[in-house]
This record gives sequence, structure tokens and C-alpha cells, in this order.
Amino acid sequence: MAAHIGRRLRKGATSTAVAAAAVAALSASQAPGVTPSAGGGPDQRATDATPPSADGTATGNSPYYTDLPPLNTPTKPGASIDLPATGAAEAGIPATVLAAYKQAEQYLKTNDPGCNLPWQLLAGIGKVESGQARGGRVDANGTTLTPILGPVLNGVGFANISDTDNGAYDGDTTHDRAVGPMQFIPSTWADWGQDANGDGRKDPNNIYDAARAAGMYLCANNRNLALKADLDRAILSYNRSQEYLRTVLSWFEFYKNGSHEVPDGTGVLPVDRSDSGAGTTPTPTPTVPSPTPTPSPSVTPKPTPTPAPTPSPGATKPTPKPTPPSAPAPSPSPSATVTRLKDAGTGTLTAMAGTRFAERPAVTALNAAGEPVARVSVTFAVAGDTDSRFPDGATSATVLTGADGTATAPALQAGERTGEFTVRATVAGRSVPALDYTATVTARQADTLARTDGKELTAKPESQFADQVQVKATYQGAAASGVAVTATMITAADDDTVNAKGPYFSKDEQGNPIRVLKDLKTDADGLLTLPRMYADGETGTFLLRLTTTGGATLTIELKVA
Repeated sequence: MAAHIGRRLRKGATSTAVAAAAVAALSASQAPGVTPSAGGGPDQRATDATPPSADGTATGNSPYYTDLPPLNTPTKPGASIDLPATGAAEAGIPATVLAAYKQAEQYLKTNDPGCNLPWQLLAGIGKVESGQARGGRVDANGTTLTPILGPVLNGVGFANISDTDNGAYDGDTTHDRAVGPMQFIPSTWADWGQDANGDGRKDPNNIYDAARAAGMYLCANNRNLALKADLDRAILSYNRSQEYLRTVLSWFEFYKNGSHEVPDGTGVLPVDRSDSGAGTTPTPTPTVPSPTPTPSPSVTPKPTPTPAPTPSPGATKPTPKPTPPSAPAPSPSPSATVTRLKDAGTGTLTAMAGTRFAERPAVTALNAAGEPVARVSVTFAVAGDTDSRFPDGATSATVLTGADGTATAPALQAGERTGEFTVRATVAGRSVPALDYTATVTARQADTLARTDGKELTAKPESQFADQVQVKATYQGAAASGVAVTATMITAADDDTVNAKGPYFSKDEQGNPIRVLKDLKTDADGLLTLPRMYADGETGTFLLRLTTTGGATLTIELKVA
């Protein structure tokens, strides 16, 4: 830890007193809003040993960036130490990366509210794992423009993890490597991978997928991240190093104190990594080019004296100080210009229980001039008395608008509860009027009903019918499961009045025959077997009629002789 702090202090500190102040500030930092909790709990004790154990970590204890956030000048009376600071650019988070963190926070807020996951924690981990996806070098869907791979985990300076994915994610069929902006090892991704952007893939290289997976991983084991002990355990489950814990917490606190959105590709790139001097060079290396052309700093890490405002008088050739490239001044967030949402041609939202809605809500984000606004986070939320859900059982989903300003919700899956509910579209984090859609779930239906055998159904008076009736319901040629069926002993083929005599199903408490059965339902294969039937003293041919939601009917003869 001391070596890494020393590297940071050489950038702007001027004395041992500064170093002491920086160490004290980092050691004393506590994430705002986190409640201290006594006791360390059952989690494995962290260690900085090399190579670390890969057990129970999302990254296999892969290397990480050790840069620390800028330290503010103390305001305590009498303080006079000027601590190093790199400016507000460090607080900038690339737009798509930031949107992914906030979407993951909203997802966990709905699906695991007891976890209390703040998006700033994901930002802290994303900073140390990949420098916020290399400063936000992602496409419009959130996928990294080039792969972000950690070093080969072959035991040479790192953990030794044999291949678990046949090279599918990391391209290595011998050993695993950490993958993507949140640096998951393939074996962990296999258990925790998510499809958060609705493209049908669980991709560790996609910041939306990776951020949600990271959030769910941190919330595992019923952790409450508002408790300091659980927060520490969650971070250490990502990488079992005390220095890793301190570094993540320092960024967590920094982002909690303020951050802002910057355009993708313009985030400040970190420099120092925990594997400096190790035998294997990771990918990406600390020399990943900046998206803005800048002079290349010297690769020799020589200590630099206190920076002077002008070159030394004895210098024969002015040399620019190797400083991180300055990010362009952040442009206003596109979502800040949104004034309203307009329907983008959404059709009628209707689905039969247990099926997927064919239509998907779609909105267009517009500014005051009525022009579409791209890259706006729109949240679609299910509201009302319904069990219909978005993919993975979510009650909300956040989608970025495209170049035409349009955002389309993921496909909704209808539950078993019939009736109407609301899908509400809002601009995430903005006071823009919501746009509501009414969705309807109808009862399961069948358009065909047929017996599964052709046996004649006969009985003697005052006896039981030998065979039971079994039928199969289908809808558009497929088995219709969960369809409601009513069975009625009718008077005649053209008269569906309940027959007052003849066969019956059972008797009530008063001994009266029951000749109507409601709320019968087909099974998963569309099959329904009726209860046994009985004949009274009447002889002759009688009729049993079965009807279903959706209009399918079947009339069956019952003979008593």
C-alpha cells in the first residue's frame, strides 16, 4: 500500500507531512451513509499475499488499478497542507457506463431492496477494475470497442486458474483471464452473468450486463451494503486484498461526494496497477492510448520533484511534464435537454396469461424544440395489480434512446393474473412527465377440445361409469395449459339447461346430485381428466358438455342401460 501511495504523492505532494496526511485521509475514509457494524463476520480474512487465492472472488484476484481519487485541501482552521488534486475531471464518468451503473442500482432496488446497493459502489469497482471501461470506450449498446482482458492466470505472479470456458470469453483454452469492464473470470460469469440490455446475450464485455451481474454478486448471501461489515465483505468477495478494499472505498466515497456525466471515450484513464513489475503483462496495459492525441509521457518512472510552473533554467530543451491527458470540458447531459416523452407508435398491449406480449412499449425523447434526443436513459416500470414481468422477473427496465431518440422496452411476459395494469415510461433521474400505457392480460384460451380416446361411456342404473373422461385442449395447434373448463350435464344438444336427472359427478352435503363442475383446468400438456361419474335410476342417453374460455366446446354421450 505504501508504495502505491508514494507513487501518487510524487505527482503533487511536497513533504513527508503531505504523505502522512494522505495516508490518514485514506485510512479514515468511510463511505457516507454506511453504518459501522461490529465484528468481522464469517467471511475469509483478506490478505495481500501474492499470488492470492482465487476461491470466492469474482475476478480471481486479478490485478487492478491502484490510482487514488484526488484529495481536497483541508478546511479545518489552522490547516495549511496543500494535498494533491487532479481537478474535477476525475469525477467524470462516461455516459453509457454511468447509465449502466444506475440501471443496475434500480434493478437491485426492485429485486433485492434489502441489499441497498448504491451505484457509486459499482463505479468505484469499475474504476479500479478497468478505468470505467477504458474511459468509456463502448458502443451504443454498451459493449467495449475492444476486449478488456486481465493477465493469464497461470500462477506466475497471479492465481492459477485452469480454463473453465474453453476460451469462449477470454480466448485462452489453457488458463482463465478476467474479462470485460468489471473483470469477471469466466467461471464466475457462468454463475452470475446477466442480460441487462435485452439483446438476448449474457456478455461480460457489455457494461450493462456486467454492472448488473456485479451488483447481484455484491448483494449475495443476503448482504445489506448499508452495513459497514457487509460492505467490506462484498468488496473483498470481489478481490481478497485489503489494499483493494481501501482503494475501492476511496473511490466510492469520492463518487458519493459528487460526480458528473462526460461523453463516452473521454473519461480519465488510470495509470498505476497492482501488478507493476509482475512477470506477466496484462491486457490492457497502463499505456492504453487516450482518445485525444497527447504527448506520450516518459516510460521511465523516475521520481519527479515538486512541479514548477516553468521549466528549470538549466534545461536545454523544454520537456512537457508527463501528466494524464485533460478530458474535454463535459458537455451537458443529453437527458438534461429532454422536456417530454412521446409515444413511438406502440400498439395495443394485450396478451393471454402465460404468454409474451407481442407489442412492446416504445417512446421518443424530445427536447423543447420537438427534436429527438439520443442517449437518454428511459425507465419502463410495471405498475398495478399484476404478476406480469420484464425478463428475469424484473418489474422495471432502463433503456437508452437511440440516435432517433427512441427507446423500446424489453418484451413483457404475461403472468397468470388477468386484467389491466400500467406500464409507465419515465426519464431516469429527470422531472419529465411520465407516459403511461395500459396493458391487458386475458385468460388462457383453447380453440379445440377433443377426447383422448373413443371409448363408449356406459353404466348401469344406480352405479358408477367404468371409465373416466379425458380431453385435450389446444390453442392454434399447441397444447393449451391452464385453460379453465366447465363441465355440465345438459338437457339436450340444443338446450344447455342443466339436466335435472340422469348422470351426475357427486352429491352435496344434503345428498343432492351435482351436475355442474366449474374451475376445472387443463394441465401443462393441455390434458384434463374429469372426476368419476355416477348414474341415478334413470336409463337412456344423456349429454355432457364441456366448454372452455376461448370458445372451444365438446359434447359427449353418456349411456345408462
